[in-house]
Amino acid sequence: MPMLPIDLPALMGIVNVTPDSFSEQGLNFRVEDAIASGLRMLAEGADILDVGGESTRPGADPVSIEEELRRVIPVIEAFAAHGATVSIDTRKSAVAKQAVSVGAQIVNDVTAFEDPEMASVCAEAGCHVCLMHIQGSPQTMQANPTYEDVVAEVLAFLESRIERAKNAGIAPERIWIDPGIGFGKTPMHNLQLLHNLSKFVDTGYPVLLGVSRKSSIGAFAGGVPVDQRLPGTLAAQVLAQAAGVRIVRAHDVKEARQAIDVAAAILRPSSFSMRPA
Repeated sequence: MPMLPIDLPALMGIVNVTPDSFSEQGLNFRVEDAIASGLRMLAEGADILDVGGESTRPGADPVSIEEELRRVIPVIEAFAAHGATVSIDTRKSAVAKQAVSVGAQIVNDVTAFEDPEMASVCAEAGCHVCLMHIQGSPQTMQANPTYEDVVAEVLAFLESRIERAKNAGIAPERIWIDPGIGFGKTPMHNLQLLHNLSKFVDTGYPVLLGVSRKSSIGAFAGGVPVDQRLPGTLAAQVLAQAAGVRIVRAHDVKEARQAIDVAAAILRPSSFSMRPA
């Protein structure tokens, strides 16, 4: 099972095997391209490869179980054969079950067990799980997201899903949480969550953060398009690292790796040691 680094956040590289991802626009839709992309991410310093076969961008259409499996299973098998730590990004228990059977060690569920069978599948597999907050579904989540207190409500939701996971037999040390930046939130909601990440860290469960290239990064930077959001993404990731986030999910692995390493050296100089160039 995956072990998180002691002094550094784990770096999770995003491998979307979809034709309609908001960021890659189908760059890795072919299985061979997805495999090549993931292996490059490993070489660039990724600790985990997060494989998804269904886009969860706002308004995305769902795909069938059969199609999602067709996309992700050969990619997971290839990564597992290379000894990679693999996460399956899915909200379907049937997909998760087959993914862990061929080598995935983490189930990254953007709906935090909305599928009633997902918790038992993960418990039986003994895998790690990441429970993410979402308001609504990918098809509806950005229509009119509303909260009285977004930080308190997201925390309460995650705490309830943690209990669901534990009641299903998932060990607490196998549970991660994700506040779900961009999933049923306005930019101001996301800003409040990012400003209060320490409250999620204080739960004691490892916090995963996914902000890479998201629309809120563009909004905070004055409306820049998706292909110009790397600097803002790195800023948010480094500040999250300083707040105690333990897993950073990124498209730009090489750049995120350098940012994590430099931030770690500055935050904890006593633990820094020179690496060979």
